[in-house]
Amino acid sequence: MAFLRGLAALALAALIGVGMFLWLTAPAKLPRETRQALSAAAPDTARGERIFLAAGCASCHAAPEAEGDAKLVLAGGMRFPSDFGTFIAPNISPSAQGIGGWTTDDLALALTRGVSPEGRHYYPAFPYTSYIRMEPADIADLKAFLDTLPASEIPSQPHEVGFPFNIRRSLGIWKRMFLRDGWVVADAPAEGRYLVEALGHCGECHTPRNALGATDRSRWLAGAPNPGGEGRIPGITPAQLDWSEDDIAYYLESGFTPDFDSVGGHMAFIVENYGQLPAEDRAAVAAYLKTVPAAD
Repeated sequence: MAFLRGLAALALAALIGVGMFLWLTAPAKLPRETRQALSAAAPDTARGERIFLAAGCASCHAAPEAEGDAKLVLAGGMRFPSDFGTFIAPNISPSAQGIGGWTTDDLALALTRGVSPEGRHYYPAFPYTSYIRMEPADIADLKAFLDTLPASEIPSQPHEVGFPFNIRRSLGIWKRMFLRDGWVVADAPAEGRYLVEALGHCGECHTPRNALGATDRSRWLAGAPNPGGEGRIPGITPAQLDWSEDDIAYYLESGFTPDFDSVGGHMAFIVENYGQLPAEDRAAVAAYLKTVPAAD
């Protein structure tokens, strides 16, 4: 009898444990106020292209080695190595293999909560930890522009992630710990802050990460090891970057440093995007970077 009571207690504890895990890891839903704002938006395709460039969508989701107009075919396939495995950018073109069947609400849920329309967690290699700060109207504009791009039927490739990181449900706990929508530099100029902390997601590369892969905000934009294992991504706070605002803006437009060196690596994609944006956007980024607290 004591054995049966003990077995029942263990079964009850296991059920409670499973229930707690499912509750803690449940994918978030889109807040009602966000859904209302999206439904009230009047999508602007031209503005959507500007958001597309600032957010660097093609920089990750174009096919590897794509050039020119081919970069607008968001077939995916680019590889991003990390300490947790290699993540492969998916197809996000307007096709059945991509996001052709998504609503604007679906896109907003993915961008701001890291959740698929089917309710699966996305890995934070997709920078929803930055996109969570996007304005609903900008998401609606972006969706309108994405729908105009060429479709690709190339299937998305699975990520190369081993146990235990392949247990996606556990990302719900990670999000509870690290997914925040507040600004990092609260008193920075609003225009540049939005471009850097939200759309441009600069902190995803230029900020070091903790053991669980979350950005260390106490060292915001202070530089980080290259996830690919070669070299280091430079810091861009005033402590590491002594360029003037004009120098920064010109670099984002041309790819040339004040010492006449040229941009390289993945940053070349960023410069290609920002070179197509209005000059005031590049100036806003430069002004923001000069206000970031210096960090080692």
